[in-house]
This record gives sequence, C-alpha cells and structure tokens, in this order.
Amino acid sequence: MSATDIRERAECLITPIVEKLQYEVVEIRYVITGRGSELTVFIHKPGGITLNDCEIVNNALDAPLEENDITDGSPYILNVSSPGLDRPIVSMKDYDRNINIRVVASFIKNIDKKKKLTGVLLSHDETTCVLDVVGKIYKLDKNNIKTMLPYIDLKMLNLEAIDNNG
Repeated sequence: MSATDIRERAECLITPIVEKLQYEVVEIRYVITGRGSELTVFIHKPGGITLNDCEIVNNALDAPLEENDITDGSPYILNVSSPGLDRPIVSMKDYDRNINIRVVASFIKNIDKKKKLTGVLLSHDETTCVLDVVGKIYKLDKNNIKTMLPYIDLKMLNLEAIDNNG
C-alpha cells in the first residue's frame, strides 16, 4: 500500500473524529523515512491550537487508528500539531481564514515589476484573489502565486519573555 493510499485512508477516518471535537483538519501527512513512518495531523481552531488541544485530538484518534489498522500492520508515530503561524495559504479554507488579514504573496511572473506584494487579502474565489496594497487593488491569478503567507510582524510579537542569555 502506498503512502498516498494510507494518507487517504487516514483522512477518511480522522476528519469526522476531529470535526466532532470542533477542530478543523488542515492537513494530514503520512511520510515514510529512514527512521520509520509518521502520520501527522495538523489541526486548527479559532484562537489557535494549544498543547492541550493536540493531546485531546491525539487521545481521540489513537484507538480508532489502531482498530482500523490503516497501515496494514506497519508501525508509525502519530503526531498532532498546529500548522504554525507561517503556514502557506493554499486551500479555500486557508484563504477564508485569512480574509482581511495582511499577507505576503510571491509570484511566478512579476506583477508591476515586483516579485512579491504585501497587502490585505480582501476576497478570493477558485482562480483569483484580491489584495489591497496600501490602497492599490490587485486582482491576482492564483496560478501565478508561488507562495502566499500570513504577514508576521516580529515587532508586534511579545518577545519580552525571551531570555537573551540563553
């Protein structure tokens, strides 16, 4: 059975369980490495994901995954995680979550001689998205977007808790 088959089997089993717990499945990855196999479930909820959220989902998935033997007996490690602040915006749900949020888009072909634009994501559909870049509106073809990420202003993050002495 291929990694893709296992990921698809996992997705069919995992998604309803996670949604019943009122989380969103952002992505499921099944990777075979030299050290073994890993099944990683990325979850989201408004306000962010905590370690406790990951533990709740992990505990809810453990028995059903074992009972359904999605890997046909092959051992794997189950990880449940947040997708992170800097996860690329790819799916329709990602775009929905980021409406009226500042984003950075980089392009395959330059737009106005620029490789990237930073602006507020105003709207999107299947093929386009609209950015407001300091009052100038850009309607972008999603096929020309290399990456789109939420804009993270490190100055706005509370870094006082970090001890610079190691």
